[in-house]
Amino acid sequence: MEYKDHEGYTHDWVTLLPAVQLAYNTMDHLKKNLLTIHPTAKDFHEMWKRACETASKCIAEAKEYNKQRWDKSHMEPDFQEGDQVLVSKLKFNNLKGPEKMRDSFVGPFTMMNLVGKNAVEVKLTEEFSRKHTVFPVCLVKPYFQTEEGKFPSRKKNPTPPEIVEVEDSHGPVKKVIRARKIRLNGRDERQYLVRLKKNS
Repeated sequence: MEYKDHEGYTHDWVTLLPAVQLAYNTMDHLKKNLLTIHPTAKDFHEMWKRACETASKCIAEAKEYNKQRWDKSHMEPDFQEGDQVLVSKLKFNNLKGPEKMRDSFVGPFTMMNLVGKNAVEVKLTEEFSRKHTVFPVCLVKPYFQTEEGKFPSRKKNPTPPEIVEVEDSHGPVKKVIRARKIRLNGRDERQYLVRLKKNS
């Protein structure tokens, strides 16, 4: 039975006594710096057993969660023997040029065969012949010879109109009406719309 005095303190010593006894027995002794009680072998065994069961349960749940995440986004590689593939530059440390200017993938190389489900064996060229020929599929991607094969849905830019050269026989330029800058054959060129002077 719980009883509180006018200051709000409880006087249910019968129910509180086991907790007080446990707190007293498990605190460090001031002189010897030791616990006054120790768990028995049976209690320690039960505690160890519960800890192992909890750890096994947590590991099983984590494995199941990781499996679901992997199965949700994982796709089996569709590489075939003889395909042309590119390999990530992460496995090549003998490439020339600055790191930032290098291509992300090296190749193309001819695929020899699949090694298991998650690795491929490729035939490296002479400059990379000292490297191991087996790579995980996460570092390999198909090689397309043309941009049309890589991006089939990409629309081509319209062909710019043919440039007609102005001959000197038309006379000198009277006024520049408009100017524009276009890119032809990989170079920037400037074009002008002009008004010519009439020949007298």
